[in-house]
Amino acid sequence: MTTFWKSLSIASAALSVTVAGAAQAAPNNEVLDQINSYSQEGSSDIAQVNSVFQLRDVAPSDWAFDALRNLVEKYNCIVGYPDGTFRGNRPLSRYEFAAGLNACMQQIERLIVGGGTDVDAADITRLRALVQEFEAELATLGARVDDIEGRVEFLEDNQFSTTTKLNGEVIFGLNDSFGDTNALDGSDDDTTETIFNNRVRLTLETSFTGNDTLITRLTAGNATTLAPAGSGVGTQTYEGLSDNNVSIDWLAYYFPLRRANAYLAAFGGLHSDYTSTTFGANGLEDFTGGSGSLTFNAASSPIYLIGGGAGLGLNFPAGPVDISLGYLADDHASPSAGDGLFNGQYGALAQVAFNLGSRAEFGVTYVNSYQEGGSSFFDFGGDGALAGTVGANSLGTSEANTFGLQGKFDITEKVSLAAYGLYSDVDLAAGGDEEIWSYGAGVSISDFGKEGNVLGLFAGAPPYVGGNAGGGDDTPLQIEGFYKYQLNDSISITPGVIWLSNPTEDDSVEDAIIGTVRTTFKF
Repeated sequence: MTTFWKSLSIASAALSVTVAGAAQAAPNNEVLDQINSYSQEGSSDIAQVNSVFQLRDVAPSDWAFDALRNLVEKYNCIVGYPDGTFRGNRPLSRYEFAAGLNACMQQIERLIVGGGTDVDAADITRLRALVQEFEAELATLGARVDDIEGRVEFLEDNQFSTTTKLNGEVIFGLNDSFGDTNALDGSDDDTTETIFNNRVRLTLETSFTGNDTLITRLTAGNATTLAPAGSGVGTQTYEGLSDNNVSIDWLAYYFPLRRANAYLAAFGGLHSDYTSTTFGANGLEDFTGGSGSLTFNAASSPIYLIGGGAGLGLNFPAGPVDISLGYLADDHASPSAGDGLFNGQYGALAQVAFNLGSRAEFGVTYVNSYQEGGSSFFDFGGDGALAGTVGANSLGTSEANTFGLQGKFDITEKVSLAAYGLYSDVDLAAGGDEEIWSYGAGVSISDFGKEGNVLGLFAGAPPYVGGNAGGGDDTPLQIEGFYKYQLNDSISITPGVIWLSNPTEDDSVEDAIIGTVRTTFKF
């Protein structure tokens, strides 16, 4: 800033020559004198601040608070007076604003030249608009507008990408199950050991028009589940991978289609990608598996786990009513007979969601699906069960009609209730039919003990067969509690406990308790 103020004296000399007429020169000289007085007052500037709270006279009620917070914390381009004040609670002249604008522009340019900071394209667009608005004042300060526009173009040209954003998430998990027997598979001995595993996701979000998004996600991990093959009871939201092999597990494109929001999945598509689960942002559901509930069964209704893969989803927002339609196929890439996009496993969804003001929301959902023998019912269209008992996931080749009702209610801004119920009528290819049931309710308290923390509790029945097809006729029960402690904006630690009763639908088997500590890094 000192260099900038010195440049004003040079600009003053230049302006005195180029500005014709005393009547025109006088106002400009008065402006420059005023600015020079500002520079003399701040000649011994304090260092650039990195927090708005370092300025003693800026209160949250002042106009400068939000502006300073955004500029200071993002680009460090505002300085205060020597006494530690900014004086943002007084009227600001256009010339003072122009001086601050020029300072911020210089700082952003320095950041880009240094190569260590990503300046948002939206910020550059706003900067260009401000330059046009304050063209006359910047000219008075001696800064040529055409040169400024060239610097803005330099900022645009030196961005890493104007269309692609990278998001990352890394999860470390420490888990073990406890009990006199291994209740998860019904064996006599608890042979499970304490495990430490991980999952990594790198997501590229690319926009071509500003209204669309292409999702390309790379995933690797070794977080295998403690549950036996065919069972999804107690499976946590980041589990289901092995060997830390890197692969693309989600490739999809969001785009507007007249009055609808369209979703085209090429691989790894889920019904919850394009439709609201009506669990809302209540701390139980977070869509990434790293910040919300511990298990799939507690994150949202298992009805959204039926079917997945490639296909199309459409969402029609209409005020308080939200209508969703979608079709996802598991065997979409196989040309074999009985596979393909329309002749293999699939899940077709229709849902109507109702927004009852700012606090309440509920949805009615229907899914028609087809499963082949050897596949799981609740598997996202993948290779393994993510929720439900062995009986509910091992019905063989079948067609099912599943109905769901789910909703949430915000008691306060920080306390939320959520619940769901599910019923499925399954027509077995071998003859006969079966029924699958599931239900649950949860409560979450946001900012519990500290901003960003979440305390969550859930109780319910994971998907089970109503009858003895699963080897018993006892209803399974899951109770889950977790506490997400937010260390900072990027790191959280979530200890939790999962209690499972009758996980094999047989009350002669001992209950199981799973203890877990999940650490999540986001960047």
